[in-house]
Amino acid sequence: MTTGTTTPQPSATAPAPADGGAPTWLPVAAVGVTLVLWASAFVAIRHLADDFGPGSLSLGRLLVGSVALSLFVLGRRLPRPTGRQWVSLVTIGVLWYGVYNVALNAGEHRVDAGTAVMLIQVSPVLIALLAAVFLSERFTVHLALGLALAFAGVAVIAFSTSEADDRDPLGVVLCLVAALVYSISLVLQKPLVAKLSALHVTWLACTIGAVACLPWAGELVREVGEAPTSSVLWVVYLGIFPTAIAFTTYAFALQHMTASSLGITTYLVPPITIVLSVLLLSEAPPAMAYAGGVLALVGVAVARRKPRTAAVEPAQG
Repeated sequence: MTTGTTTPQPSATAPAPADGGAPTWLPVAAVGVTLVLWASAFVAIRHLADDFGPGSLSLGRLLVGSVALSLFVLGRRLPRPTGRQWVSLVTIGVLWYGVYNVALNAGEHRVDAGTAVMLIQVSPVLIALLAAVFLSERFTVHLALGLALAFAGVAVIAFSTSEADDRDPLGVVLCLVAALVYSISLVLQKPLVAKLSALHVTWLACTIGAVACLPWAGELVREVGEAPTSSVLWVVYLGIFPTAIAFTTYAFALQHMTASSLGITTYLVPPITIVLSVLLLSEAPPAMAYAGGVLALVGVAVARRKPRTAAVEPAQG
């Protein structure tokens, strides 16, 4: 016997992410913004190499980014992170915002912007490997082969840069350190953005990174006083656009993509950076570095290749 009432059915809709529901095109647009701004950062860092040291530039960039993000979170009621989330936030702030920036800035004192960005692009394969271990993504034969090819590409880049007069192997190592800490941080950030908003995570991590770089405060004050106004404005640009905006849009995209898939998108950064380097700095990596970059790209393509699945035959009646 039925009654006139109906039992409410559970909604089939998945829970909204921390930033709320978003049109399917919005994460893609967010990635696009990030890639263009990050590409410009490689050029800006190379341009500022004569005016700011690696640590002071990192601190200046992060201070500007933290202040800019603070203006957006001002007056918002943000949830308090849990103890475990604080551990991840501090780790990301120190590694991605602190160590990454200092290592990258130091690396670009020794290698050109195009070479630096291609070295950083080993990170998508590292992300895929870490995601397989810590986020339960499959580790396939294709991934193993892709790792080998990508690292071979990095070796080619390292060899080509070590032969050039104005580059040295230490710059290569520093860029690889930046790639490693970026990869670790992205995997750590994936669970965070499932619970906290992209703006919240970026603001806290950026502020933590700025605190970690405070030992360079004296150097920053001195260099700001000595640098031309145009260079100081470039530091402000780095803090607002490639840091405050680009890291937030990247965290937003991470809410809607897997870590591995998002990491792969950064392979669009090298061609943008190389074009900007040629136009704005009149410099380009040596020819062999391009070959290494292509080999690394092939490695990632192989690593992200999905295994074929056998088609299921329909049952015969």
